[in-house]
Amino acid sequence: MKITEIHVFKADLPVVNGPYKMSHSSVWALNSILVKIVCDNGFFGWGETCPVGSSYNESFSSGAAAALMEMAPGLIGTSILPIPLHTRMDQLLKGHNYVKAAIDIAAHDALGKSLGLSVSDLLGGALVDRVPSYYALNLATPEDASRQALEKCKEGYPRLQLKVGGRPVEQDIATIRKVWESIDGKGVRLVIDANRGLLTRDVLTISKACIQIPLVIEQPCENVDDLRALRPLVHHPIYMDENTVNPNNALVGAATGLVDGFGLKVTQLGGLYPMRAIRDICALRRLPHTCDDTWGGDIMAAACTHIGATVAPNLLEGVWIAAPYIEGHYDFENGLSVESGHIKVPTLPGLGIIPDESGLSQPIASYS
Repeated sequence: MKITEIHVFKADLPVVNGPYKMSHSSVWALNSILVKIVCDNGFFGWGETCPVGSSYNESFSSGAAAALMEMAPGLIGTSILPIPLHTRMDQLLKGHNYVKAAIDIAAHDALGKSLGLSVSDLLGGALVDRVPSYYALNLATPEDASRQALEKCKEGYPRLQLKVGGRPVEQDIATIRKVWESIDGKGVRLVIDANRGLLTRDVLTISKACIQIPLVIEQPCENVDDLRALRPLVHHPIYMDENTVNPNNALVGAATGLVDGFGLKVTQLGGLYPMRAIRDICALRRLPHTCDDTWGGDIMAAACTHIGATVAPNLLEGVWIAAPYIEGHYDFENGLSVESGHIKVPTLPGLGIIPDESGLSQPIASYS
């Protein structure tokens, strides 16, 4: 199967009851970039990439569109099989994993459809028919965060992620304690996520002040050197997220014992093909991890859910999708959602998602 056409679309994804608050930014709306590839046997596939603004990582939606336009002409005639596809993308453009991921996802979708297999089948086979999700609690006051944590606990979420950082550390400590007070004993795991928004000093202060709370600290500081310095000093497990900017970083983190787990994102790693490799390394090292992404609609949600379904349940920390934070679907019949804290794994061939093109704007670029 070879690529004969590539079409690039833009979709607006407003945040419901926004903004979505993190340590470094507040997000009201996002632009997602969708890719449709058509193959020489008539099968087609969809991919997506949706950076969270321009300051979360070295990515932004206009850059994604431009990079796709840079690569697309050279991808016509390329096989959709992972090795030749990624080899060709790397020949055409250095880096920009978050863009290559959209093509990679679309290729998996098309290949699955042509073989009558779901993407999870292509990735080795689903172990479950639904995956656990988790809910990310915005930066908030102790009272508001506690109230929302209890609500999400009652909705069935097995894991909650509490945003911290970007404010006095005393406020974070008070919020963490209040949230734990509301969910203690309810079987819900707690993660605090700073999105690189804490100083090492503050991480040590939080870990010491919350030593009795069994929480995980996710990506507390800016760089890997900070994580390396903190690792032997903190009283809690540390997970790497934003620093997994490519498969090599994830490999080093797993192989050297730098961290206790990961927040893995499909687009940061460059797609499902490299994500599968890191998943298998984590399995060998017995490292728990999430399977999710920065943001996105049904296409990205399906990709994350499929790879999540192939992870050993005792190592899967959850699959985060943006569905609870946005309105509408690309595919109103098969669009994904969170029910009782879990997501059903699509069973149709490919991703199991076919966007309604009438609901999208005209392509911003097309190649054949």
